Amino acid sequence: MAVWIQAQQLQGDALHQMQSLYGQHFPIEVRHYLSQWLEGQLWDVIDLENPQEEFKAKRLLDSLIQELQNKAEHQVGEDGFLLKIKLGHYASQLKSTYDRCPLELVRCIKHILYTEQRLVREASNSSSPVGGMMDSMSQKYQQINQVFEELRLLTQDTENDLRKLQHNQEYFIIQYQESLRIQAQLTSLATLPPADRQLREPTLLSKRATVEAWLTREANTLQKYRLDLAEKHQKSLQLLRKQQTIILDDELIHWKRRQQLAGNGGPPEGGLDILQSWCEKLAETIWQNRQQIRRAEHLRQQLPIPGPIEELLNDLNSTITDIISALVTSTFIIEKQPPQVLKTQTKFVATVRLLVGGKLNVHMNPPQVKATIISEQQAKALLKNENTRNDSSGEILNNNCVMEYHQATGTLSANFRNMSLKRIKRSDRRGAESVTEEKFTILFESQFSVGGNELVFQVKTLSLPVVVIVHGSQDNNATATVLWDNAFAEPGRVPFIVPDKVLWPQLCEALNMKYKAEVQSNRGLSEENLVFLAQKAFSSSSINPDDYRGMTMTWSQFNRESLPGRNFTFWQWFDGVMELTKKHLKPHWNDGAILGFVNKQQAQDMLMSKPNGTFLLRFSDSEIGGITIAWVAENPNKPGERMVWNLMPYTAKDFSIRSLADRISDLNHLLFLYPDRPKDEVFSKYYTPPLSKAVDGYVKPQIKQVVPEADLIT
Repeated sequence: MAVWIQAQQLQGDALHQMQSLYGQHFPIEVRHYLSQWLEGQLWDVIDLENPQEEFKAKRLLDSLIQELQNKAEHQVGEDGFLLKIKLGHYASQLKSTYDRCPLELVRCIKHILYTEQRLVREASNSSSPVGGMMDSMSQKYQQINQVFEELRLLTQDTENDLRKLQHNQEYFIIQYQESLRIQAQLTSLATLPPADRQLREPTLLSKRATVEAWLTREANTLQKYRLDLAEKHQKSLQLLRKQQTIILDDELIHWKRRQQLAGNGGPPEGGLDILQSWCEKLAETIWQNRQQIRRAEHLRQQLPIPGPIEELLNDLNSTITDIISALVTSTFIIEKQPPQVLKTQTKFVATVRLLVGGKLNVHMNPPQVKATIISEQQAKALLKNENTRNDSSGEILNNNCVMEYHQATGTLSANFRNMSLKRIKRSDRRGAESVTEEKFTILFESQFSVGGNELVFQVKTLSLPVVVIVHGSQDNNATATVLWDNAFAEPGRVPFIVPDKVLWPQLCEALNMKYKAEVQSNRGLSEENLVFLAQKAFSSSSINPDDYRGMTMTWSQFNRESLPGRNFTFWQWFDGVMELTKKHLKPHWNDGAILGFVNKQQAQDMLMSKPNGTFLLRFSDSEIGGITIAWVAENPNKPGERMVWNLMPYTAKDFSIRSLADRISDLNHLLFLYPDRPKDEVFSKYYTPPLSKAVDGYVKPQIKQVVPEADLIT
């Protein structure tokens, strides 16, 4: 429900608070008539403290005025005439007020929307989201922005206190100089005749006593101001650290997890614009507080007063440096991951980005980023801060790139466009581990300074695990390693530890995600499909899904040990099905024409209750990447009896010669797709059109499929 609809239902003090938000600066009528439009705009991505964002704010102002004018033009009737005039007046008024300062309009509207939302939430006494000014914005996001507003006010407050402290200290120094001048005059009295000294000395002594008393009082006042300011800075830094923890340890980590799952075919991780806007606000607020703390330290040095303030300021300075260091090092991220199955001698790309680069002016002296491939053991040592002596596990060509600032988007990034892994140095493998189970990572590192070389940062970030292959035949096993890692890696793990076994439903989720992505289909794996896969994985005959919910599957069962009676693993079989469907069967899978995940016995049971000529398509149990046709017909050796026939499985090689639809068309004994759909109704739109007539006296031959045994049973 829109916030405005709920805001109109407020009562008592909450209603008065809501009404007080409006006035000449922003009429309540504008809020009412443009409520949907106002709540649908991306006010929150505009950084109010960045003058470069003014053009975005100006666009929103122009759009607001245009919306008002459009609303005015559509008013009819006597009441509509008056409203038309009023809305037109408001359009002119807002343009006049905010045309030269559009960011103030954004600030005003954000404040209104946040306050309304808070009032509505408090009134409903509910923690559930209540709409929001953006449909996609969660309540948590709005709370983050409210904290930023609180931090802005705190920083503004400490800035005012600092100026007041500076003003008072300057006046104190003037008075101190005055006391020194009086003391000098008293000293000079010694050279005067006693009569003159007695005449002038009492007045000077009185003046000195008055000034010194004032200085003593004022020194205590200044010390109190300094301590109060330090306490306020402590409060700001506590809130800053808490806000930074939410953004870096929650939101950014969630984004990275979504990025990892996207590697398995999950939904895209989403853009970084909102995260960057938050990180930039953090950077700006941190820097403002840091500068304030340094100015407070300068004032202390200028006028030392004994007390605890020196230690407090040292602690504050240390804390703020830790906070900004954590922000900078955590926001050096990989926006576009390198491929996780990495073939040697093959070009690949990656993009790294510094989310606070623009705000901290890092681009003024563009840093260079270096990419290195390191092993799992080297990654562990790196995270423990052990000396790795710049070791690498291979050689990457074109592995240096300068970070570029993109003015239009405000992003600072390095785009590696032509990297290639020239060679790889493998480590000693453990037990049964194969080369396609060995994990590496691309280490991106850089160094840059902020604040005119005040602070120098060494930043590093690791890519998602990569498996290096030298031949395409290794791809499916490498993909299994990557799939397992992406699906089951836990946040904050030691590189690159994953569970050796997982619950079957967890694996089902990962397989379904991968299948839908590879086949590019909204039709995922049904519960029946997953039961079939469980039967295959666990050599079970149970058809009850509940029997498998508590079962676990080990990595060895997944892709190390062959299935019983086969020379391939569970994953190799599943990957073969995906590849075949992706390349040759996608439309038929999407149409629901392929049952696929059905074993030979199930197919027989299903078909025997149907008329002759009924057929179904199922994936081969005995061959990787194979699909077979099973159909019911008369048994030629036993008149009056029926049986189920199975064609030798087709593979990708067969479909490169003639498509599945054409092959089904060729076989006249196939009449109905299970359960009862005429085959032409399902497949005719995929048949190859008949060949054209002879050209230059030549007739083009045509390949058709025949099944000799079928002639006996049609």
